[in-house]
Amino acid sequence: MVEPHNRIDASVDPWLPSLLVNVIWRTLLITVLARRRVRRQGRIDPVAVGVIRLTTLPTDLDILRHMNNGRYLSLFDLGRWDLLIRTGMADAMRRHGWYAVVSSETITFRKSLNPWQRFDVESRFMGHDDKALYLEHRAVVDGEVYARAIIRARMLKRSGGTLSHDELFAALGRPDGLPDVAPWVHDWAAASALPSTRADAPSVWR
Repeated sequence: MVEPHNRIDASVDPWLPSLLVNVIWRTLLITVLARRRVRRQGRIDPVAVGVIRLTTLPTDLDILRHMNNGRYLSLFDLGRWDLLIRTGMADAMRRHGWYAVVSSETITFRKSLNPWQRFDVESRFMGHDDKALYLEHRAVVDGEVYARAIIRARMLKRSGGTLSHDELFAALGRPDGLPDVAPWVHDWAAASALPSTRADAPSVWR
């Protein structure tokens, strides 16, 4: 459970009755409300836990009438957008011509989210290595974790190439208290990696 002093709440998903609601509209809503919150309250600490509140809508469900497993990662994207905007990272990325791409992600499920159930998406930067940034997202109901995802994201330049962390921290400063990435996360990233885009990657089943 997130400690109260380190929890940055944002109830940003009002009850939306339309069955046409999809992730793109929720993304736009999150973006608008996150920017409004920055204007009113200022930026949050880069290592704070950002929290947005969402609702399990009918468009999120699968045939078993609970949230589709693939939808969790799409909704966790909303928490990532909120965190990027409220920490100031999104503005810095736009200013310098940087963008982020997810290179690996893994998710573990514990309990199902049912129709119209309210839940929080908690998001936090976990740290970095020499090639990527790591984030954790959680789906939480009343302080209880229902699902958790680990995201590995690479920072790229629109002019071409990968953004080094020296460049990133030179522009933004290295936040105090950024935790070390757990060894198992490094092991997971290495084990799940695919060949680079310049290498061969034949689909050979063994």
